[in-house]
Amino acid sequence: MKGGTRILIFRKLTTTFVTTSLLSIFFALFTINFGSEMEYNQGNQFLGWFYVYTMYIGLIILLYGNIVSVVIELLQRKWFQQYDWLYVMLLGLFGLANGILFHNLLAALYGMMAAILYGIIDKWLQGRRKKAKGMKAAFLIPIATIVICWGYLQIISPPLPPFTEEDAILEATSDEDSITEGFPKFVGKWEERIEDYRVIKETSVEEIGKETYLVTFTETWEKGEERDTWSFAYKVDRNSLSAQGLQGGFKEDL
Repeated sequence: MKGGTRILIFRKLTTTFVTTSLLSIFFALFTINFGSEMEYNQGNQFLGWFYVYTMYIGLIILLYGNIVSVVIELLQRKWFQQYDWLYVMLLGLFGLANGILFHNLLAALYGMMAAILYGIIDKWLQGRRKKAKGMKAAFLIPIATIVICWGYLQIISPPLPPFTEEDAILEATSDEDSITEGFPKFVGKWEERIEDYRVIKETSVEEIGKETYLVTFTETWEKGEERDTWSFAYKVDRNSLSAQGLQGGFKEDL
């Protein structure tokens, strides 16, 4: 691969990275401020939305934007070498394509603005290359912006409320079709009669770590001298739910 081609590819990929990052930061912040109802961990939400937008925007720029920009740049070298503004404007016109294709005016405007931003960054990087300046700033600016946005949003987010025993029980009994169906959704027990059996269902909880609980469901059935029981437990914390095993056996005929 010739040196000029290698430099061109590196510049286009760098432009793709910077443009995608800046646009994804903008849309992620917009979503957090106007589209998200959650107020906790806004920094982590920002990172999640940033990733989503990066995948979508980056793919479009990588596969469509770069091809168009290379073609226009080749034409510029031949026909209008001194007119960088025309290069940027032509990119902007091609950026309308996505919105025109789907008959969406807003998408067309976003596409045009993204293409213009790409063109400006591309020419900025090209200018730095001609002046023998490095590309570190091109990578540091979006990375620093991401870190600052994440840190700021995390700081201004209110702390999460305590994860209590009641929360753990609700989490363990949230699936109505699970093994816990019919058990109290609180610490306690109730009983009922099924045919000739006295059935007792009990929910208990034990804190086994910081905001980590062992929620146990115990079912006992009695009929005269006959008595049997089984129990099942979940280990529950704020972010996970894991089964801890079954003891005893189900009463199949109840």
